[in-house]
Amino acid sequence: MHQKFLNKNIASIALAMKRKKLSIISTNLSCLLLSSLFTLPIYASPINNSLLIQKSPKEVIDQVWQIIYRDYMAVSKDFSQNEWLQLRKKLLSAKYQNSEDSYEAIRAMLATLDDPYTRFLDPKEFNEMRIDTSGELTGIGIQISIDEVSKEVVVVAPIEGTPAFNAGIQPKDIISSINGTLTKGMSVDNVVKLIRGKKGTSVNIGIRRNNKFKEFTLIRERISIRTVISRLNKTKTGIKIGYIRIKQFSANAAKEMRYSVLALEKQNPDAYIVDLRGNPGGLLEASIDIARQLLDRGIIVSTLTKDGVSDVRRAKGNALTSRPLAVLVNEGSASASEILSGAIQDNNRGILVGKKTFGKGLVQSVRTLVDGSGITVTVAKYLTPNGKDINKNGIKPDFEASINTRKNKKLIITDLGTYSDGQYVVAENALIRMLNKSKLEQSFVPKSSNLKYALNTPCCK
Repeated sequence: MHQKFLNKNIASIALAMKRKKLSIISTNLSCLLLSSLFTLPIYASPINNSLLIQKSPKEVIDQVWQIIYRDYMAVSKDFSQNEWLQLRKKLLSAKYQNSEDSYEAIRAMLATLDDPYTRFLDPKEFNEMRIDTSGELTGIGIQISIDEVSKEVVVVAPIEGTPAFNAGIQPKDIISSINGTLTKGMSVDNVVKLIRGKKGTSVNIGIRRNNKFKEFTLIRERISIRTVISRLNKTKTGIKIGYIRIKQFSANAAKEMRYSVLALEKQNPDAYIVDLRGNPGGLLEASIDIARQLLDRGIIVSTLTKDGVSDVRRAKGNALTSRPLAVLVNEGSASASEILSGAIQDNNRGILVGKKTFGKGLVQSVRTLVDGSGITVTVAKYLTPNGKDINKNGIKPDFEASINTRKNKKLIITDLGTYSDGQYVVAENALIRMLNKSKLEQSFVPKSSNLKYALNTPCCK
């Protein structure tokens, strides 16, 4: 009877908030992993502990309420703190027998914001999210999002080398069912619960792609993610290209990137191609650290809070290389990938090649609550160095290109960064033109005999 009363009370709270139009319009696609991995410093003053209810489980409810009241940034509508104050009275006047009751109340409270990036995680879910950021998880290796309009589960990108990737699941695929359960209208948390499980167990994923349906039976695995791979490629004319692929901005990404760049620098490459295709994002600090390895000066990214506080992050003058640079991007390049791409493009440090990026420009702060649960809350949006708002818009490449070089030929993992990779070819050719132009400008000296240039330039073939 108590539970029935509680559910009714929570529903009435949510309905009241909806009627007062406190909900916000969230982004078109709500990314599970992208939201979970973004962290920022606390911008506002610490919570006033004297205002906190000190008796569990209301203490957790009040802590979440205060975080939203103080730091939450509405995406496209004003957030009424006065009406949020009225909600607090209703929440704390209700009775809660246990943690599950309080968790239901918290989820109902956050649902009124209509912001899929601001979400509550119970202790088990919060621990799993921490595992995600460490670069190791158990599952099928896939990042998902929720389409706000259709409420369908959308694949952002499969993680390279995982069961999902090896089975052929692709970005923009619609996950219509999991083990026979329809997913439309589900929250990201409930979708994750269905997908994840013990290592070695199977899960059936129903996919819709181009209005055609297909089922995949995948075996869950412990997935250790090597986030950066690199090698030295040579063109037919002997030009050396340092190829670096960043799969995800995990806790180890910046360290792995530094190692890759320093190793390639010893081989004296002529230019670099950094591949961010299918990279769904990750830790903000990792993207900034990597940007500083490639940028010697300039703004990397700025974040803007609800109070108009701007936090500008800059290069520190200690870049590892200044060689010509191209960055590969596509529809699966999101969040932290867009921070790095925007910094490279706006500072004229290099060129972008591929397809327009995903368009996720909101920043979430991850907060630990008193009982070991947690919350990710939208606290800011980020802008590129030139002030462009990435959210919903994405970043357009300087050179748009398709990945396939031949019709009806499906690329495999070993094709990436080779001449079978159409976008890589476009990037390489653009770099070769830049190198040739630079060489010509350095060789030609106006009002001189240019003897050295003449002697080193063949007159015939």
